[in-house]
Amino acid sequence: MASALSNGENKNYGVLLNKVNDLQVVEIPMPTPKEDEVQVQVKATGICGSDIHLWKHGEIGIFPVTRPQLLGHESAGIVTNVGSNVHDLQIGDRVAIEAGIPCSECDQCMSGRYHLCPTVVFKSTPPYDGLLAKYITHPARWVHKMPEEISYEEGALLEPLSVAIAAIERVGVSFGRSLLVTGCGPIGLMVLAVAKAVGVSPVIVTDVQQSRLEYAEKMGADYTYQVNPRLADVDIARDIRALTPNGEGVEHALECTGIESSFRAAIMATRDAGTCCLVGVGKNDQSLPVNNFAMREVDIRGLFRYHHTYPRAIQLLTSGKLDVKHLITHRFEFMDALKAFDTAADYSTGAIKVQIINSD
Repeated sequence: MASALSNGENKNYGVLLNKVNDLQVVEIPMPTPKEDEVQVQVKATGICGSDIHLWKHGEIGIFPVTRPQLLGHESAGIVTNVGSNVHDLQIGDRVAIEAGIPCSECDQCMSGRYHLCPTVVFKSTPPYDGLLAKYITHPARWVHKMPEEISYEEGALLEPLSVAIAAIERVGVSFGRSLLVTGCGPIGLMVLAVAKAVGVSPVIVTDVQQSRLEYAEKMGADYTYQVNPRLADVDIARDIRALTPNGEGVEHALECTGIESSFRAAIMATRDAGTCCLVGVGKNDQSLPVNNFAMREVDIRGLFRYHHTYPRAIQLLTSGKLDVKHLITHRFEFMDALKAFDTAADYSTGAIKVQIINSD
C-alpha cells in the first residue's frame, strides 16, 4: 500500500444520521483501503433530497433507516492512499466517486444494467454508510478521474447530472422533440440543462414556486407553468397541453417531484403514444389514471439511478457545452454541516444545491 498524503491532525469526521431528526457531526475511524480500494479525502459533497428525506422521515422509497449511518452520495475528492492492487490511480488524483458498488457478476450486471444489481451497495441508501465524511474508502473501479477543468464542486454535481442523463435516455426524448419536466428542484433543473444541451425542444417546465420558474427561464426553458395546488390534476394537464401544438400534449414527460398529483398531471399532459417517466421518489403506493394512459397507449416508465453515465457527464462538463455550477447556491464548511442541512431543508432560503466543502 502506498503511503498516504498528510492529513493534518489525522482525524476523520462524518455526518451521522443517528435516528430520525437526529443528525450529528461525529469523529469516526480513519479508513484504510483494502487491496482494490482507494482512500479519498472528500473535498465536496452535495446534499440530495434523499438525504433530507432520510433525516426527516427515516426512509427513502422502499429503504428504511435501520441503524445509525453516514449520509451523502454526491462526492468528489483527492486520492490520499491506494490499495496494493490499484495501478490505474495514484495519490494526488482528483476523482469523482460513483456511489453504487455492484457485484459485477449477476445477470443485470452482465447485461450492462449494473444499477439494478440485486446486491448493489449504494452509499447512503440504508443500511449502507454514505460518503459524507472527510475521508472515505471506495473501490478503485468506481471512482473516476477528473481533468483539471472540473472543480471538486462540479465533480460532486456529476452524480445528479448522471441522474439527468439517465432520465433523458430512459424517456427516449431526442433532438427537436417536446419534453415536459415537472419540478424545478436540482434534478429537474439538471434535466432541463441536459435537454437543452442535446437540442430537445420545446421544453416545458412546471413548479409551484415562481422564483424557480424564473430560474428555469434563464436556463433556457421554452415555456414555464406555475402549478396552483388548488387546481385539479386534470385542469393542470389541460393547461400544459394548451402550450403544445393543437393541444395534443408533449411527446415525452419526466416527473421529477415524486408527488402523486404531479405524476397524474404529467401522464394526462402526455400526448397519445407518448412516454411518461417517473424520476422523483414519492409515496410507495400512488393512484394513477390507468384508463387514461392505457387507452391512449402512453408508455409509463420508471427510473432508478443510472449506469455508464459518469464518463459522459465528465465529457459534457469538460467540453464546455454544459454549465451547471451555477446550481450550487450555498456552500458550508464540513464542521458546519448541520447548518447546511437546515438550509437545504428550508424552502425559504432559495437553496437549489447545497454543498459541504472540506477545505483541509
